[in-house]
Amino acid sequence: MAGTTDVSRTTLWHTFSVRDADTMITWLRAIGFAEHVTLRDEADPSVVVHAEWAWPGGGGIMFGSDRPDGALAGTGPAAAYLVTPDPDAVFDAAVAAGATVVRPMVDQDYGGRGGSVSDPEGNHWSFGSYQPA
Repeated sequence: MAGTTDVSRTTLWHTFSVRDADTMITWLRAIGFAEHVTLRDEADPSVVVHAEWAWPGGGGIMFGSDRPDGALAGTGPAAAYLVTPDPDAVFDAAVAAGATVVRPMVDQDYGGRGGSVSDPEGNHWSFGSYQPA
């Protein structure tokens, strides 16, 4: 049916570029993402050409090193909302791994609990238990 989406079948893969792929990989691992694939430039292994990291609850992120010929060149920092049953634990892990608190964890008026951080690349991450419809 046009105009409707079966959200139970929706999977989001957020996509962005990073300046320091190895720092970002360390941070993503610390907050609970799992590597699916990370392809590096053969001439310069510090450059990630394409990476896919999965979130245990479904979906994930794709990223690569910021480079002039990259698909996301010049897009700047990104923002993402990550739904998790224990947002406090993910938030604490993110801060312990070097994130900067933007909004502390609080119970939200609209339901659930949430807070946000800025990762080592300056991307904005919100962690919450509220599942949008």
